[in-house]
Amino acid sequence: MQSSDMNAAYSMVQLNDLMHQTSGQPNIHVGIIDGPVDTTHHDLAQSNFQAADDAGVTCRSNTSYACTHGTFVAGILGAHRQAQSPGISPACTFWARPIFCEAADINQCPEVTMDHLATAVRSVMNKGAKVINLSLGLSSVGFKKEDQHNLQAAFDEAFRKGVIIVGASGNHGRIGHNPLFDHPWVIPVVACDQQARPVAASNIGRSIGLRGLMAPGWQMQHIKSGGGHTALSGTSVAAPFVTGSISLLWSLYPEAKAGDIHAAFTKSQAGKRGIIPPLLNVAQSKAHLERIIKTR
Repeated sequence: MQSSDMNAAYSMVQLNDLMHQTSGQPNIHVGIIDGPVDTTHHDLAQSNFQAADDAGVTCRSNTSYACTHGTFVAGILGAHRQAQSPGISPACTFWARPIFCEAADINQCPEVTMDHLATAVRSVMNKGAKVINLSLGLSSVGFKKEDQHNLQAAFDEAFRKGVIIVGASGNHGRIGHNPLFDHPWVIPVVACDQQARPVAASNIGRSIGLRGLMAPGWQMQHIKSGGGHTALSGTSVAAPFVTGSISLLWSLYPEAKAGDIHAAFTKSQAGKRGIIPPLLNVAQSKAHLERIIKTR
C-alpha cells in the first residue's frame, strides 16, 4: 500500500499521470551527490546504482546520518514502484557519488568545500549523468573564494554538456544571496508544507525565486538505511522531486534537448517571480515541453 504522505506529495505536484506513463529509462542517467546509499535495502533491490568513482556507493555504517540521508534521497528517486513509499524514476540508471563522511561525531568530519563539490559534479558528469541531484545542507559547504571559480566552471561545463543541476536551497531560514545558486543553469528547490506554503526554514531569495521551484518537503516517510522507514523533511527531501520529474519527462521524450527540459520546468509558469519560487507542476511542464517539440 502506498504511503499516504507520498501519494499526497505526488498529487500536489501533478506527478501521478507521468508516473503511470513511465518508470524511467536506463539510458537516462541520474547523478546523486549526497551521503552513501544502503543499496541492500529491499526497496532498492531492483534499481541500478553505480559508483561514480573510487568513493564507492555503499555505507560503512547503516546508522550514520550520512547513510540515512543518502539512502532516503536515493529512495525518493529509485525505490521500486510496488514499495510502500515508491520512487519516482526507479528504471533510470543512478550514479552515486558520496560526499558526506560517516563519522559517528559529525564534528569529526572534514568540511565539504565548493572544490569538493565541483570534483563530485565532474565525476558523475563523466559517467554520463543527464541530471544531477544536490541535496546538500549549505551550512556544511564552505564558500571559499578560491573554490567558487572551480564550482562555477563545473556548472559551466554542465551547461555545455547539457547536464541539468538541481540543488536543495538549504534549511537555514535565510533570505538573500547564495553563491551556490549564482549560476543560471542550477535549479534551486525550496521545501513546501502540505498546504503548498514554503517551509519557514527554507532559504529563499531573488536567484532562488527567479530560477527555482518549490516541492514537497514536509516530514514524510521513506526508506531508512538498514531497513524499514524513517521520516525526514526540508529542502533535501524536496530536491529529488524535481530531479525525479526531470528524469521521467526526459525518459518519455529522449529526443528533447537539455535546454528544452530545463525551460519546461523553469519557464512553464507565467507571471512575475519574487523571492519564493512557484510550486512544481509536472503536468504543466510536460505540456510546455510538448509545445516546444511540436513547433520544431
